[in-house]
Amino acid sequence: MATMRIPKQKVILCGDYGVGKSSLFRRFATNTFVTDTDRKSTLGLDHIDREYSVNEKQIKLQLWDTGGMERVASVTSSYYKFAEGAILVFALDNAASFHSLSQHLLDIVTYAENAKIFICGNKSDLEGREPEVSDEEVEAFCEQCHSLISATYKTSCRSGAGVEEMFRDISRQLVQANRSKMELQALEHKSFQVDTAGGGGGSGAINEEDASSCGC
Repeated sequence: MATMRIPKQKVILCGDYGVGKSSLFRRFATNTFVTDTDRKSTLGLDHIDREYSVNEKQIKLQLWDTGGMERVASVTSSYYKFAEGAILVFALDNAASFHSLSQHLLDIVTYAENAKIFICGNKSDLEGREPEVSDEEVEAFCEQCHSLISATYKTSCRSGAGVEEMFRDISRQLVQANRSKMELQALEHKSFQVDTAGGGGGSGAINEEDASSCGC
């Protein structure tokens, strides 16, 4: 019996260096956290797959991380290519990383125009410190984006709070978007079907009377 292919959805992490993209990637991959002092510095794109079940439908998220390449060079357009989802990550204790989201957003709509876009405020575990970015600022940014943002989240890679919930919700939204896309394609296909069941030859061939009316 042939096995059913599980749809794979490419999701990319975008944002400034140091906001916690690689920590989100590690939580997604192994549900672990590594401090800055213990982390080995590596450069290079990386990706990993995980399966989620959404309303009895299976989906495979393929999460991509820049691996710190933005420190030494601009991330090429191939990183964005074929992305179904993009997570804009900023650090809640770094206002500058939030204000630079507009540039990352521009890259996404330029190179991954069909991707659903999500915002993640990372480092929610500030331990008594006030965040530099308020909920109102995030809401105002989303309003300025004219419905480009599908959802916003807060996460802590240190404790893991909100991380799994974010990826599960993104999976749910991508399943829904994929279902809507398939329904639209089915409607378009149906509207272009040639009705061959009508009178005449029954084979869809053009008869002589029809041919005589052709202006060629």
